[in-house]
Amino acid sequence: MTDSNSKQSDLTAGPGGVMTDEVGVITGDLTLRTELSGSDVVLRVQYKDAAEWYAVTGGKATLEDPADLAAVHTIALALLNRPAG
Repeated sequence: MTDSNSKQSDLTAGPGGVMTDEVGVITGDLTLRTELSGSDVVLRVQYKDAAEWYAVTGGKATLEDPADLAAVHTIALALLNRPAG
């Protein structure tokens, strides 16, 4: 799902994985979705091609300008995608 209110990209979590609110740490090949709801942006991850999405711990903020969604997604992806460790 990628539209004006969300961005989505695949990534490989590095050592230590990605901490989620629902299930703790998840590792391996994941998909990151950055969603905008009103002025709130939320980061969610899932195991690649799975059905369940999990909120990234600490992955919520308020945006002053909805146009910043793409920049937030790009930064989050750069921080979480560490295929070489």
